[in-house]
Amino acid sequence: MSSTDPAGNPVSIETPVIFEYEREPVPKKAQKGANKFWGMYAGEHAAGTEFMIGPLFLLNGVSLQNIFFGLLLGNLMAVLSWRYLCAPIATKARLTLYYHLEKIAGEKLVKVYNLANGILFCFLAGAMITVSATAVGIPFNMPMPAIEDSYPNSLSFVVIVIAVGAIIAVVASLGYDTVAKFANIAAPWMVLVFLSCGIISFKQLDVSGWTELNELWTASIVFAQEGQGTSTMGFWSVVLFAWFCNAAMHIGMSDLSVFRFAKKASYGWASAAGMYIGHYMAWIAAAFMLAAQIKLSQDANPVPGPMASNVAGLAGIICVIVAGWTTANPTIYRAGLAFQAIVPSTSRFKVTLIAGSVATIAGVFPAFAWKLLGFVGIYGTILAPIGAVIFFDWHFRCKGNADTLHNTVPSSPFNLSVLFAWLIPVGIALYFIQAIGITPWIFPLPCWIVCGVLYILFNRKSLVV
Repeated sequence: MSSTDPAGNPVSIETPVIFEYEREPVPKKAQKGANKFWGMYAGEHAAGTEFMIGPLFLLNGVSLQNIFFGLLLGNLMAVLSWRYLCAPIATKARLTLYYHLEKIAGEKLVKVYNLANGILFCFLAGAMITVSATAVGIPFNMPMPAIEDSYPNSLSFVVIVIAVGAIIAVVASLGYDTVAKFANIAAPWMVLVFLSCGIISFKQLDVSGWTELNELWTASIVFAQEGQGTSTMGFWSVVLFAWFCNAAMHIGMSDLSVFRFAKKASYGWASAAGMYIGHYMAWIAAAFMLAAQIKLSQDANPVPGPMASNVAGLAGIICVIVAGWTTANPTIYRAGLAFQAIVPSTSRFKVTLIAGSVATIAGVFPAFAWKLLGFVGIYGTILAPIGAVIFFDWHFRCKGNADTLHNTVPSSPFNLSVLFAWLIPVGIALYFIQAIGITPWIFPLPCWIVCGVLYILFNRKSLVV
């Protein structure tokens, strides 16, 4: 579609031209300072998922001691993974995950991976759209979905999800600068609201010390589990969940697409803003919010909007809305990059809008939000192992040299060595998860290691000088 200016010259009014360097190294002029990353990680991880994951710890019977100390260690391991595994490769190669992998695995195999990657990211973003919708719906007296609801429970919920998803999709489609700017504006305020919610809910619990708090917490678990009071997550489960809930992003190398813009690998420490503000303080604050709700109203339904409203009023409602956006925005951005890599001739703007539409459809189904613990474990198990291919290829074949990677021409458009190195451990893990019922967040690390070892074995002649 086109129009004309006052002088009669044709002017295109189609898609905005946004340079994201999807198929070339990010040039020095486009590299960004540390503030872009600290704000983005704080905004993305002190966000919508936190309103769900914290309460789910309570519902799964996790002890307070395991929450405080398990998250402390698990989040440290996640930060170290970003800093020393992902960021160094990103700031030397400066390619998106998808184009980097294409040079190793071949164009056709990468399309299979990108499809799985994009769809799973859309489902995660959909859960965050659901979270925001529970807050937007409060002024409209929207019937809130309960934790046992897998399908939408009202027309108003569907309409609000679609409206929220449309806004998020447009913001994500405008590119990394817009996503980072949105996060930088929202993050400081959201962090304060999360902290305030934690303090207020702690006061609502009305306890005088650790012993009393622990007793009340245990009573809340018993109430939420209808008298059972059993724990399905011990200390090491909490550590592994905290470490690998973002496995696809750090050891899975998805954040090559983010850190390719960083001037230095040390900017990988910015992930600490997300882990200790979001995945520590905010998770614990959200868990206390559910405990306070149980004590005050005998309601164990962890719907984020009403739960935050009960604690912080209008500020809580706004925080839930914005928190969902700051997680969904970069997630849809990543999904758009994945889909755009499948069809490079299509503009990333349009493809990201499509990704946002898929995420919005997923958001209509609240099951993705309610089953978030298991879902992030499965998506890490599926996506993270491919990062081992990138890691071992970079260090064994490329010897850490970006020119070697940039000049690489794939030996095959469908590299079977990469395919089998990826599918063998993932297939075995999914069997144990689905058929035997083993918790999914213990599998990303062993799958990553096995995938890397198999890749070396399958390519030992080309990787060993």
